[in-house]
Parts: sequence; structure tokens; C-alpha cells
Amino acid sequence: MGIKENLQKLVAKKQEEIAALALKITEAKAYIQGLQDSMKLLPRDNSGASEYSLREGTALAKTRDALKAAGTPMTIVNILKALGKPQDKAHRLSLAGTLSGYARDGKVFVKTAPNTFGLLEFKTVQAEMDEEGEIPEEFGTMDK
Repeated sequence: MGIKENLQKLVAKKQEEIAALALKITEAKAYIQGLQDSMKLLPRDNSGASEYSLREGTALAKTRDALKAAGTPMTIVNILKALGKPQDKAHRLSLAGTLSGYARDGKVFVKTAPNTFGLLEFKTVQAEMDEEGEIPEEFGTMDK
């Protein structure tokens, strides 16, 4: 057996090692992707709400305070009443649009129903109270 054949065997052996390592990398990437997909299904934590602050004295800060005082989501009309503002169409649209933007971004407010808003902290408290958050046993089966 010559040197050339020995070198060929060493090259083939190294290529097999590379292929095995590449398979392990592919499996690890698939595992990470599965974990990331699972994390997307979990509810958002409340850390974003506490990190994001509203300027005191603004309509949004007053809205947050009114919602905290009520302890439950409120309709736009009731929020405007709590703020002492007119309940006309312009005020309703303005406040609803602003609150919707914050809710979409997952900051401070959450939209619970049409024209009804609450605080993100209400959502996390409710999630903690729900015990039905477990995956049912029949999840993932093809039988109905």
C-alpha cells in the first residue's frame, strides 16, 4: 500500500467526520428552530410594560391610571368619562387610535374587545389565574 492510498483513506475518513458533524449541526439548528417556534406560542411577559414609561400628565398616563383604578378593561367612552373629556367622535377616534397603536406594539395597553382596552398587566394576571393553559392530551393526534 502506497502513500497515495494512505492519504486517500485519511481524506475519506475526514470527509466522513465532516458529514457526521454537518448532520449534528443540522439537527441542532432544527432543535433551536423548534424551541423558537414554541416560544412564539407563549404569552408575552409583562417586562415590556414595566420598562416602557409614559410621561406623567399625558392623556395616556391618565388612561393608564384610570384603568388601574378600575382594575378591569374599559370602553373608550368610559375611559373618556374617567378622564373628564368629551365623548364626541373626534376624541373617541383619537384615543382609540393611540391606544390601538400601543396595544399592537405590546406596550402598556392591550385591546380586549372592539373599543375596549386594558393594561398588559391585566392580561398576565388573568393568564396566571387560568389553569386551562395546559395542552390537551389529544393535541397533535389525527383522530377526532
